[in-house]
Amino acid sequence: MARRKSNIEEDLAATSFEDALAGLESIVEAMEHEQLPLEELVAYYEKGSALLHRCESLLQSARARIELITLRNQQEIEPETRTGETPELPLTSAPPDASDDDDHDIRLF
Repeated sequence: MARRKSNIEEDLAATSFEDALAGLESIVEAMEHEQLPLEELVAYYEKGSALLHRCESLLQSARARIELITLRNQQEIEPETRTGETPELPLTSAPPDASDDDDHDIRLF
């Protein structure tokens, strides 16, 4: 069964990441430094939980968008890799002449 959104979560649906984070910080500050009745602490906790969920949701969405942009950029830069073709590398120098090769020399380049 799907979880029903609470009224708090519905109210936060249009909240920006920055606003949700600021609200979460103020709730934590109030819970740490103020003498609050239990009922108020529970209400703060509930709202803080909803704000945290909103922040996580927005971060996950941003992460997915960044991954998509990165993939798109890689495909534009390296179209040969996408199609399976291997780009040909230009020869920078002629191959070594067989007459220059000694039997005892090891050449790396």
